[in-house]
Amino acid sequence: MGQIHMTQVLVTGAGGYIGTALVPLLLDAGYAVRAVDRFYFGRHLLPEHDRLEVVVEDSRKLTPAHFQGVDAVIDLAAISNDPSGELFQEATYQINRDSRVRAAHLAREAGVRRYMLPSSCSIYGFQEGGVIADESSPTNPLTTYARANEMAERGVLPLADEKFCVVVLRQATVYGLSPRMRFDLAINGMTFGAWKTGKLPLMRDGTQWRPMVHVRDTARAQMFMLEADPAKVNGEIFNVGSAGNVYQIGPLGELVAGYVPRDVEIEWYGDPDVRSYRVAFDKIEALGYRTEKTAADGVAEVCKALEAGTLDKTIRTITLDWYRELARWHRIIREVEMYGGIVEI
Repeated sequence: MGQIHMTQVLVTGAGGYIGTALVPLLLDAGYAVRAVDRFYFGRHLLPEHDRLEVVVEDSRKLTPAHFQGVDAVIDLAAISNDPSGELFQEATYQINRDSRVRAAHLAREAGVRRYMLPSSCSIYGFQEGGVIADESSPTNPLTTYARANEMAERGVLPLADEKFCVVVLRQATVYGLSPRMRFDLAINGMTFGAWKTGKLPLMRDGTQWRPMVHVRDTARAQMFMLEADPAKVNGEIFNVGSAGNVYQIGPLGELVAGYVPRDVEIEWYGDPDVRSYRVAFDKIEALGYRTEKTAADGVAEVCKALEAGTLDKTIRTITLDWYRELARWHRIIREVEMYGGIVEI
């Protein structure tokens, strides 16, 4: 671990799937957190805490004042999946690329000591059979989301110097239980479908490889990098996940089916998914980081919450559907709002 203990951490995207898992872990570890988000999914998802400062702001509109007194930035804010990235392409480049590069510049100018960019293993795209991509492998981003992430990486890494530690974390596909739950992620979606209907929809043809990481494990990786020795991580890219969490979709579906407490039938759909990549995690493991969770753990905890009635699939748990719903209501409200109100003005 490094010599500098970070105390105040600014987290953008703090109200999102990873952010709402990360912020409580940071607070439990003794950090003070400045949580920045639009809070599209609700402000109630973060705990009340005397070391938590909630800032309702768009990451595209951050100012130097937001970075004052901050020791480290974890820049999670992003349009967070491929379908949303394709529908909101310009916004994806603005948020996932431009706002994060700008945030890194603002952080550096404000004297912040460490900046972390949680990126995505999706930038490896399709890799030839037998290739296990490491951080030096050629990238092949196939979607707006992946391309914007790679552009952000290229924008922030050159800012690294002896006073400003920059780390890029390429996260595997995330799964598991989070306060801002998502059922539009592979393992989570499979689990809900199997639990609810006894049917498990899988995208053809099942041979595609995909690295996975539990949401708490990627949050732990971000915390790990807050205090990692700058000499070992500054200006570096790290894949986040583990060899034991790299799955082919077909066998993964069978694993999910085996842990759901009912009989499950697998149903194939769609055209073959061209996104297939295997990833190596030796670099981050050489520093001492290890994941703790497997897909089985994620399936079990999601099923337990579903069984207990504390979790359900709603429109808010499907990112693109919720963005569309907010946009729809925005149009409706603009059409009827007058003098700052609707019925009451």
